[in-house]
Order: sequence, then structure tokens, then C-alpha cells
Amino acid sequence: MKVWILDNGSIVIEHTQLMWNVPGPQVRIPSYAVLIEHDDGLFLFDTGFDLEHTNAVLPFELPEQTPEQTIPAQLELAGFAVSDVTTLVNSHLHFDHVGGNKHFAGLKNVVHEQELAQARHHEPFEFFGYSDKTWDYEGANFEPVSGDLELAKGLWLFETPGHTIGHYSLLVTPESSAARPMLFAFDVVYTQPALEKGIQPGFHIDPRAGVRSIARVKEVATEHGADIYFSHDAAAFTTYKHAPDFYEL
Repeated sequence: MKVWILDNGSIVIEHTQLMWNVPGPQVRIPSYAVLIEHDDGLFLFDTGFDLEHTNAVLPFELPEQTPEQTIPAQLELAGFAVSDVTTLVNSHLHFDHVGGNKHFAGLKNVVHEQELAQARHHEPFEFFGYSDKTWDYEGANFEPVSGDLELAKGLWLFETPGHTIGHYSLLVTPESSAARPMLFAFDVVYTQPALEKGIQPGFHIDPRAGVRSIARVKEVATEHGADIYFSHDAAAFTTYKHAPDFYEL
């Protein structure tokens, strides 16, 4: 099993969004997708942000994305085409995780059933988060799920709500004991310091659920001896392998 981190560019957010109610300077954060080559197919987890949409609706986030950082180009770096992907999974449906969904018309799209409903009928304060609706195109092939589940051998989705109502984190367990499991927390927390301090992102729908999900990420990591990967930690991101480099589990 091979795992690629696909660099999708970066945006700027307020520090109080990075860590709820913690002041500080604005910070530029990465956005990426996760590609996994598995015996059961090619799985893509999230698709980053769409530059045109972000410039039009969230220009204050100063998005930066080169042509080489689009999802199709990143897949090519890993040696694949858009048509090679067999399953698309969204951790949640915020704009910076669904911007490339439109490239996978008709492909099976796994998403939490509550997330699907909420993204279509969200609260007013969630507008910017759910502002990119291109994932909900006519003929989209959604596979709504709920609860913890094993998508394929070694690919586990764990319910971790709080940031959104139907947020999932991903645990990738290796085929060999020589490799360490990888736990993609996605947006439960944005950074390693936030995890250590138990501080969720400023943007969330349920802070109490968010606190429990932070604890759950820590528990899953401890139970499986997994390394935790953060979606929006600029410092940690520089230490990750990026496509065309990959992790082999």
C-alpha cells in the first residue's frame, strides 16, 4: 500500500481560526489531499480548494495555488490520471476539502450522511465553510455512511464530529509491522500544538463534540501506535513527504 500527500496550495486564516479564541498573527496554512493505492483500488481522500472559487468568495484568505498544485496535476505527479481513481472520500464538505470533486463526475463519493445533509442545509454562520457547492452536481454518486467503518482492509474511518457535524478522520494501518500506522486527523485540530493543548479550530459547529473528538484522535493514535498528520499545520507540512514521494505501508 502506498500513500501520497498531494499539495494543493495554501490559504491565510486568522490565528483565532487556527486555535479557537487564541490571538496571534495571521498564518498561511497548507491544503492537501491524500491518495492511497490499495489492493481494492485507488482511494482519494479530499480534493483541496478551487482557486477560482476561493478568489471569488474568500479573497481575504489570499489563496495561492500553482497549476502544478491542482488535483489533476498532483495525481499526475503520483503517476495517475483522474480516471484512475476508484473511490473518492470526503472527510467533510468544507470548501478547502471539496474544490476538486468536480473532476470526478460519477465516481463513488463516500461522505457521512449527516455531513451531506448539513452541507445542503447549513446554518448561516457556516456559509463560508460550505460556500463551494460544486461537489453537489447533478448525477453525483454519493454513498452516505455513518459510524466507524473499514472502507477497505487497513483503511478506517472514525467519526470525529465538532468541526462539522459529520467529520471523519482516517487511520491507515500497514500491511507490515515494519511501518507505522498513519492517522489523518483532518480538521479535528489544525496543528500539533493545538492537539497538545486540546484547542479545536475557531470554526466549528459543536465545541463539546470537538473536545471529545480531540480526545478520540489521541486515543486512536495511542492504541495503534500511529503518527498523526495534520491538514493545516504549516510547520509539520514541511516534514511530510509530498508527491511524487510517497509512504509505503
